[in-house]
Amino acid sequence: MARTARKTEQDELSGLDRLRDELVDYLGAQVERLADVAGDKVEGLTDQLLDVAENGGVLPKVGARVLQGDSPIKALLGEKAKSIKDSVTEKASSLFGGGKGRKSGTPKVTNIIEHLDVGVPVRVAYDHWTRFEKFSSFTKGVRSVSQGDETSSDWKVKVGPSTRSWKATVQEQIPDERIMWTSDGAKGSTRGCVSFHELTPTLTHIVLVVEYYPSGFFEKTGNLWRAQGRRLRLDAKNFQRYVTLSDEDADGWRGEIRDGEVVRTHEEALEEEEADYEEEEPEEEFDEDEEEAPEGEYEDEEEEGEEEYEDEDEGEEA
Repeated sequence: MARTARKTEQDELSGLDRLRDELVDYLGAQVERLADVAGDKVEGLTDQLLDVAENGGVLPKVGARVLQGDSPIKALLGEKAKSIKDSVTEKASSLFGGGKGRKSGTPKVTNIIEHLDVGVPVRVAYDHWTRFEKFSSFTKGVRSVSQGDETSSDWKVKVGPSTRSWKATVQEQIPDERIMWTSDGAKGSTRGCVSFHELTPTLTHIVLVVEYYPSGFFEKTGNLWRAQGRRLRLDAKNFQRYVTLSDEDADGWRGEIRDGEVVRTHEEALEEEEADYEEEEPEEEFDEDEEEAPEGEYEDEEEEGEEEYEDEDEGEEA
C-alpha cells in the first residue's frame, strides 16, 4: 500500500517536471523570437539613421515642419505621403517612357497595320469609308463623328471606360485610291493612311496603316496591352462586314484634297464624271452606224443587180 502511494507521488512529480521543462522551452523560444524582432527593428532604425546621415531622409524634413508649428504626427504623415508620391511618380515615369534611356519629350509610338478584303467594287468601298458620320453605327470604338468641313471632323472615341475627343484633319484624299489624315486630342494623337486596291471588279483590298501616340493614363495603360491595336482591328472587320452586307447605295465624297487643301470639290468631281460619260456615248452611237452600213450597201447592191437583170431582159425582147 505504501509502495503504491510513493509510486503515484513519483509519477505526479515526473509529470510536473515534464510540464515545467516544456514551459521553460516555450518561454525560451518566445524570448528568442522577440530578440530577433527587436534586432530587426534596431537594424531598420540604423538604416534610417544612415539614410538621414547620407541623403537627408524624411526625419530632417519632419523636424523642420515641427519647428514651423506642425504637429509631429501631421508632419510625419505629410512627408511620408510625399515620399510615396515621389516614388510612385518615378516608377510610373520609367514605366511609361520617362525613365532612364529615353529622352524627355519623345513619345512612344504604336504602329498598327491591318489588311482586309471586301467583296465590293473599289468605288463602293471608298465611298463607304468617306461617310465618317456613319462609323458610330457599325464600330465599337467610335461614339460619334461630326463633319466640320471637307477637311476636318470631330471624333469621340472610346478609350477604356472613358470617352476621348479628337480633331481629325485630312491631309490627302484621292478618290478610289487613298486617304491620309492626322488627328490630335488632349490624350494622344494619330497619323494614318488607308488605301484601296482593286483585285477584281467586285473585290477590293484595303490596307490600313496607323501611328498612335498615347499621352493619357488610360491610353498608356491600354497601350501596354496593345488594346488600341486590337480595337482598331476589330472595327476594321466591322467595316468589312458592314460594307459587304450593306444593300444601301453609298453616296460618298468624291472631291480631292492635296496638302490639307481642297483642290477639287465634290460637285466639280461629279460634273467631270458626267462630262466624261457623255463623251463616251457618241462613240458608241458611231459604232452602231458603222455596223448598220454594210446592210445598206448590201441593199444597194441588190437594187443594182435587179436593174442590170431588167436591162438584159429588155435586150432579149428587142
